[in-house]
Amino acid sequence: MATLPLAGLRVLDISQVMAGPFCCMLLGDMGADVIKIEPPKTGDSTRHSMGFRLKGEDSPGFLALNRNKRSITLNLKDEADREVLYALVKTADILIENARPGVSGRLGIDYETLSKINPRLVYASISGFGQTGPWAQRPGFDLIAQAMSGILSSNGFPNMEPAKNSIAVADLGAGLFTAYAVLSAIIGRQTSGQGQYVDASLLEAALGLSVWETTELWGTGKSPTPIGSANRMSAPYQAVHASDGWFVIGAANQGLWLTFLQVIGRPELQDDPRYSTNAARVQNRLVLIDDLAPTFLTRTKQEWIDAMLAAGVPAAPILDYGEAVESEQAVARDMVMQVPHPVEGEFKALGFPVKMRGTPQQVRMPPPLLNEHDAEIRQELIDKGLLRAPAEAAE
Repeated sequence: MATLPLAGLRVLDISQVMAGPFCCMLLGDMGADVIKIEPPKTGDSTRHSMGFRLKGEDSPGFLALNRNKRSITLNLKDEADREVLYALVKTADILIENARPGVSGRLGIDYETLSKINPRLVYASISGFGQTGPWAQRPGFDLIAQAMSGILSSNGFPNMEPAKNSIAVADLGAGLFTAYAVLSAIIGRQTSGQGQYVDASLLEAALGLSVWETTELWGTGKSPTPIGSANRMSAPYQAVHASDGWFVIGAANQGLWLTFLQVIGRPELQDDPRYSTNAARVQNRLVLIDDLAPTFLTRTKQEWIDAMLAAGVPAAPILDYGEAVESEQAVARDMVMQVPHPVEGEFKALGFPVKMRGTPQQVRMPPPLLNEHDAEIRQELIDKGLLRAPAEAAE
């Protein structure tokens, strides 16, 4: 097996819940040695969240976000435990934390302190709103970031209660952006010899993923409003109703539009000035969908999907998650895997979302039990001369 691309990098994961643990898991999947530093007794709060369990005490949410890590518990308010962290920092390349701004400084584990111990350290803080600005001290969760970034205002259907994106786009987006940033900093370190500080936030991740919606704001001067499953830049590109239920279509350019009209047997619509261009169709989208609705009711959704695909027009059924993970494509792409675990036996997890042909990712370690690797990690530090053995410490 080829060496994984991040083998040799050590990551200290001092984060909880989703954004930070997701980021660190991605790094671990690529071969980094991720040491998860957790509070004693309780550990990552996600271990005890969610209302359902498999066999053990750790929640499925924790299991989903923490493979390929080792666990040690440290009370970072305790001087002796903080010395263990300092010893680990000397061996580390990356540190990820997600305390509220100011907390790491009060604990003596902020970037200014740790970079003196290890100038090559790449240190990332993930917070709700970033380390600066008037909102920096506000508590931040995914819902809050979706609300204050504009996402909540543009999601769902018109004239209905606000609809959160059920995918935690702010949390997971912050994790992805942080992974991108810390690896960029690692590459930069090869030239500069210095680490650096990365300041990431849920708000900015949510805004960063709103790149499409903000073009409408600046192009029209109006903030985007909810449009259901439709697209802001193309039409028809949304869910439509067949005789037996909903499916989706994507006639996203002029060529597809003309082919689409042939498939549905409505070639006369190409001469309607309201629909002659994509810009006109977007402007008249509601009328267009009303015009098309009776046609779609003449056949089943699968009949329409088959006809569209045969002509090269994008169309698809609307699968629930159970159907999606069992689909022939998901199976062919190994998007469900069984992860071995000392308590669960094994559990289902999503497969790796990108494939590395030369160095395929591996589940090298299951999500750790709380403090499972304490003795192992301490012994490594003792062997490096960075930590005194217990007998020496007692003298």
